[in-house]
Amino acid sequence: MTTETAPADRITLPGGEMLAWSDLPQERLANGGPLAALAARLVPPGARVLLAGPHDPALLDQLAHAEVTCLLRSHPDAVALAHRAAHVVVGGPAGLPDDETYDVVIAAAGLDPVESVEGTRLGWDGVLTRLVAALRPGGALLLRLDNPLGLNRLVDTTPWYARRDDSAWMIGGVLDRAHPANRDQLRERLGAAGLRPTACWAAYPEVSTPTALLDADHLDRDAGSGLFDAVLHGACAGGFTSATVLQDPARLAVDALHAGRAADLAPGWLTLAHRPADATDPTTPTADPDLPVALVQTGRPGIGVLEVLHGPSGWRWGLIPATDATTPAAAPFASREAAYRDADALSGPVPSGRLLRTLLLDAALRRDLATLRALLHGYAGWLADQADTDGRIAGAAALAGTDNVVVDGERYAVLDPSWRATAALPADVVLARGLWRFAAGLLTGGYAHPWSSTLDVAGLTVVLGGLAGHDLDRPTVSEAVEAEAAITALHGLDAGGTVDLATELHAVAPTDPPVGGHSYQQLREAWLRQREELTRLAALTAWTEELLTSRERALRRAETTISLLSGSLSYRVGRLAITPARLAKRGARAAKRRATAVLAPKQEEQQ
Repeated sequence: MTTETAPADRITLPGGEMLAWSDLPQERLANGGPLAALAARLVPPGARVLLAGPHDPALLDQLAHAEVTCLLRSHPDAVALAHRAAHVVVGGPAGLPDDETYDVVIAAAGLDPVESVEGTRLGWDGVLTRLVAALRPGGALLLRLDNPLGLNRLVDTTPWYARRDDSAWMIGGVLDRAHPANRDQLRERLGAAGLRPTACWAAYPEVSTPTALLDADHLDRDAGSGLFDAVLHGACAGGFTSATVLQDPARLAVDALHAGRAADLAPGWLTLAHRPADATDPTTPTADPDLPVALVQTGRPGIGVLEVLHGPSGWRWGLIPATDATTPAAAPFASREAAYRDADALSGPVPSGRLLRTLLLDAALRRDLATLRALLHGYAGWLADQADTDGRIAGAAALAGTDNVVVDGERYAVLDPSWRATAALPADVVLARGLWRFAAGLLTGGYAHPWSSTLDVAGLTVVLGGLAGHDLDRPTVSEAVEAEAAITALHGLDAGGTVDLATELHAVAPTDPPVGGHSYQQLREAWLRQREELTRLAALTAWTEELLTSRERALRRAETTISLLSGSLSYRVGRLAITPARLAKRGARAAKRRATAVLAPKQEEQQ
């Protein structure tokens, strides 16, 4: 059963196919994202690969160097992918030929979507057993597992158990013993199936379309890593912008990182396991490629997928360039007027240390002015060291805000050096821009801090500049906001949009919710700040009205007194006595003016 658009020799229908159903993901990442980059690294050239379950078609494009067989349950999906794959089997794992084995099996959609509801159900363990049987000795399995206690469930406004859409016939919870519920249980199931787990990556912000894959073991060990801090914050802040959530997922992910629980709180995991080459000795090591510590989708404007590899001298940047025609590797910005991204800069070591923004937030929450002053002094001094003789900063340091600077003792360094300013900026503007971004996040995020609640964002920026030892003024802060608008506008805004963005940034107020996705907690905090501000303004208005009322009463009393005095006998007698004197004085002044007018011409004639 094939269609005119599907190559008949590539599709096998052993039975159990679902004819009116599609599993292909609606949300897709450019070039397949970090998952495709990981799969391409794991699959050697010429290998035989089995893609079990629905995957982004871009993943098949990244595996063009291998012979790929797709195992699907949906016939429409098979038709859509048949041109990209060497072979497509439709109907579930029972349709796999018994004599076929593969070097790599990838089930990055989990095991539930592999089974067809039209055929014999094997269950999670049964599907795993069948896939392991299709894996040659020494081969590798990349398997996804969803986390029933993942961050995405914790922040979702709709509980997972209330889903009623068509794809919700398999809803797993911690009580479902048929599915493993954590990494330890997954390792036990894989070991029982004859596999040896070798690596695991935590997927953020969604396990179905991850933009960041982070090594779970490193997440547990390197809780203070500035790299992990920035990646988790960026992935979660950008991954929930289209929906309102219960609480800020970026803040929750960063807190979990510093508590050593970021891997446990991940929405899901991708686990790599090997089938031992020697069946008699399951501990026989299998040769692995260099496995990445992190894979990060750069997003728009994108330059590909960033990877972090663990080398002898520590972590090092790597870059998997974008190959899609719509995402060129060079010149990712349509305009390079204010900033651009240099892919060649991502080739050196990753600087160690903690993220400056997190350290500043922690000190502000604890009202630790001494630590704030030390951190800001160090930040300002480091920026001053980057300036030239004219007091201007160029390159990556010109865009080094508190969210892209790591601190290791007394050393400050740019975390991601690929973002660069096209033209050098004044050092005060660079400092003001970094402090303004932090001040805006501090106030709109609802964080407690040691300063007056009546400060606006620009005022707090000036205060932070004072702590840093610099006398910033509001015009400098305004110039920094204009620079921020120009840099942010490179994400596709025209000239009018840039002006509107600058106006919005200038108007950011402490009572506003944070820019981007909104959570109920943040909206409630913004409402409380607005209520507090309205209460203050109402009290000020009442005080002003009371003052005006008291002044009006005093004026009326004065007018009444004047009226009483003007009608008394003594006032009238005094007025009669004063009036002739006033008239005499006026007459004397008039006579003097006339005399002056007569004598002036005669004096001129005599001269």
